[in-house]
Amino acid sequence: MRTYKSDSPQAAARLVALALLADGHVGSNELDALNEAQLSKRLGLDPGEFRMIVQGLCEDLMSSSHLNWGNLCRPDSDVMQQLVDELRDPLMRAEVLHLCRTAVQADEHVSEHEFALLHAFADAWQMPCGWEAICRETVCGQRSAARDERGPGSVH
Repeated sequence: MRTYKSDSPQAAARLVALALLADGHVGSNELDALNEAQLSKRLGLDPGEFRMIVQGLCEDLMSSSHLNWGNLCRPDSDVMQQLVDELRDPLMRAEVLHLCRTAVQADEHVSEHEFALLHAFADAWQMPCGWEAICRETVCGQRSAARDERGPGSVH
């Protein structure tokens, strides 16, 4: 796995890239949402650098026999801990969480893996009270809406 300097724009961008990949695919709507949110400007990246970081992350996952998506994204994995520890600045952490949330909500569905990733970041960084509630609200709100669409008395 590539290493980036602590609190660097690249380290922050890689965590957002993890959020993009958390549900197993990167949709154009997710990239569009991050572009509209001015990800590059907010993190201090050069134009086009974010796509190179996403590509680098994918290459790292494909080229390493001990790394795979399941191992990397386990909240308790050593690799995940290493990646979240690369960000120490509280403002950068909050910015990354906001951008991750923008990405995962872009397709109007937050998968269990996306939820787990956001929760793992917030937990690892001991973010102020409320992030867990926001994540749960997003997932629970979607489940509630799905039940409403199926009709009264439906079971999930």
